[in-house]
Amino acid sequence: MTPLAAWLASGLALRLLNRHNILAHPDRRSSHILPTPHGGGIAVVGVTSLGWIAIGALGIGDWSSLATVLAAALVLAIVSWFDDVGSLPVTPRFVSQVVAITIVMLLAPMEALTHGLLPLPFDRLLSGILWIWFINLFNFMDGIDGIAGVETLCLCLGVIGVASIADSGENLILPATILGAAMVGFLPWNWHRATLFLGDVGSVPVGFMLGWFLLQLAGHGQWAAALVLPSYYIADATLTLFGRAIRGEVFWKPHRGHFYQRAVAGGLSHGQASKAVAAAGMWLLGCALLSAISHTLVLFSLLGATLGVASLLWYFQRVAHSTPPTV
Repeated sequence: MTPLAAWLASGLALRLLNRHNILAHPDRRSSHILPTPHGGGIAVVGVTSLGWIAIGALGIGDWSSLATVLAAALVLAIVSWFDDVGSLPVTPRFVSQVVAITIVMLLAPMEALTHGLLPLPFDRLLSGILWIWFINLFNFMDGIDGIAGVETLCLCLGVIGVASIADSGENLILPATILGAAMVGFLPWNWHRATLFLGDVGSVPVGFMLGWFLLQLAGHGQWAAALVLPSYYIADATLTLFGRAIRGEVFWKPHRGHFYQRAVAGGLSHGQASKAVAAAGMWLLGCALLSAISHTLVLFSLLGATLGVASLLWYFQRVAHSTPPTV
């Protein structure tokens, strides 16, 4: 039901965005070649919101925490919508993320990330920094058709699987299922060649919700799984952006320097690159489930994840080898 609702909502969003000429126009830093409506995240976030509200109406799980996360995500969606249509400066976008995360930490109970290794204020500060970084790396990585959708689906499946096996974080299962199902409905519109982009209105709140899932897993003792599941995104974004910062470039500006973008510039299609990310995501999902089965398998999980991420980065680098990165 949720995928169908998201598919229909995405089609409606496409019509409205076209009607009002809300388009992402290609430039030398883009990976697309045609003006394409962006803002399809309205459908994903909207359908997810309805699904989460239904959870509360049925009295399932911790509705007060879920409602707080949802309200914060909707605030980020509104701010990001104005960014999509008017290009907001960095400061209001960053401040909105800090405020949203602070509200959730104050109103929604969260387990300590470091389990007592750090005093609680420092633990919360560390969680907030990691959360903000994840939101923005998820947004930065949404650069080709389908990639954000397959990554969201892999992460949601991982959260569902780890929470089920570890018998902890059970309240994440239904919300993650709904978000993943909503993204399934959006993906046909976003697969290459995409007729609809997620936009910041989608990638920022979705990254926020996924970040909350991962922090909750880590807080329930599944820190290895929380690290392993998004490790390709973390590695690609971190290596790329640190490299740009070292070279003195404005690292938060749009660019085509990510590993997968350079591979696409080297001849890989958007679909092929997104399928490679999906394959790596399923490998990482398996590694995360391994860590949830037993703490004795955590080392094997981390080694497997390292091998998987390194292999994907090497593959993208190999494809792009004959084409210098465009920045």
